[in-house]
Amino acid sequence: MRKIHALALSFLLSAALVAGGQGDASTAVAAESHSATTAAATAAAKKKGISAWKFRGVTKSLADSNVGWFYTWSSSKGGIKPPRGVEFVPMIHDAGSVTEKELGRAKKQGKTLLGFNEPDRPDQAHMTVNQALDLWPRLQSTAMRLGAPAVATGGDVTGGWLDRFMKGAAARHYRVDFIPLHWYGADFDAHRAARQLRSYIEAVHQRYKRPVWLTEYALTDFSSSTPRYPNKAQQAAFVKKSTVMLQHLPYVHRYAWFTLSTNRGDGTGLYHNARANRVGAAYRSAG
Repeated sequence: MRKIHALALSFLLSAALVAGGQGDASTAVAAESHSATTAAATAAAKKKGISAWKFRGVTKSLADSNVGWFYTWSSSKGGIKPPRGVEFVPMIHDAGSVTEKELGRAKKQGKTLLGFNEPDRPDQAHMTVNQALDLWPRLQSTAMRLGAPAVATGGDVTGGWLDRFMKGAAARHYRVDFIPLHWYGADFDAHRAARQLRSYIEAVHQRYKRPVWLTEYALTDFSSSTPRYPNKAQQAAFVKKSTVMLQHLPYVHRYAWFTLSTNRGDGTGLYHNARANRVGAAYRSAG
């Protein structure tokens, strides 16, 4: 591929010199540079994604946000009509979703499958490790690229839910292609929060030696019964710091902010209807 690329560049330079001298050769080099920059920007956009529910202006917001993929915590798009070039990634949310209908729909909708959503939380998938392991062959049967269950917390903890699942999967010779993670930071200083996020991701990657997908993240303090959020300037500053870091970590294959709309993500959402707020504008320009 590189050889073909080099030959093409050589041909452009030669043609330019014949046509009009060194000035035209510079034009050819500039065109080549622009092409490479465009390709790099496209690749970066595919790494950046978003979680989303259907809302008024969702398609326009997806297009405006410059993301390459999205998910809905479901095997279906949930009524969302994504713009061209934005990939949908299905999920099997919980034990009740492990049906032929949902597995078949997921297989038709995408090439990658996200595993159970926060099985360590009673208000989400709420599954034991053994229950998840017993159902895992059903997810494997889709032959899709397959992400581990995404725990809410403690992905790096010895003996934690994810650790026990990964050990069980290895013992049963099950396939787990990558590790989805969720992370919410209670420190609203963008520099410190980005370092804390990186430390967590690195610890998980080192433990399991798998690529990481960060499928939910934002700054939110859940230490009390009522979540506490940073102001928009603090959240936007964290978006800028974190996305630069995530784009440059080679083992982070994808990441997705929580979430696209302010309708449900009132303290972290990026768009009100189809208009980006300050945080949305920062995420749009990131990556």
